[in-house]
Amino acid sequence: MAKIFIETPRLLLREIIYKDVQRIFLLDRNPEVMKYIGVKPVSRPEESEETIKNIRKQYQENGIARWAVIEKKSNLLIGWSGLKFLREPINGYQEVYELGYRFLPEFWGKGYATEAGKAVLDYGFIELNLDVIYACVAIQNVGSDHILKNKLGFESHGTFVDPLDKATCIWYELTKEKFNKD
Repeated sequence: MAKIFIETPRLLLREIIYKDVQRIFLLDRNPEVMKYIGVKPVSRPEESEETIKNIRKQYQENGIARWAVIEKKSNLLIGWSGLKFLREPINGYQEVYELGYRFLPEFWGKGYATEAGKAVLDYGFIELNLDVIYACVAIQNVGSDHILKNKLGFESHGTFVDPLDKATCIWYELTKEKFNKD
């Protein structure tokens, strides 16, 4: 049984388990989902199994990682959202928490990323007592940029080039004091 961390009006956020492999594979193989991620879509479910293995390792090592987002109405995994503890440096930052999310395209534009994001931020600031949470987005990813800036309240702190894919990304920061979950 997967541990549920958060329940919102429309969503359950729970740990990602190996039984999720087919739904995670739908995300990982979708070119639209992976467009701004810096890695190519996968072609085999075994690659998504490896992703799940890595996420589960982060749960053990860091006590936190991305969570499955389950739509209550359909009981389907529609994406993931959550905090990742960044051990490797990114944009000069290391050992910080980063908000991330991915959703299947048929669930875009329904407010799920915002709903899940607010719940994850609330968890980070209240349950984990974090003072700041970071996020980054490829400059071309206008939809995600809008969510981070206009829906979740993140503030831009410049740009950097992602060494993985050489994409220019916007670096965002949100402090506990500026977080408004309403």
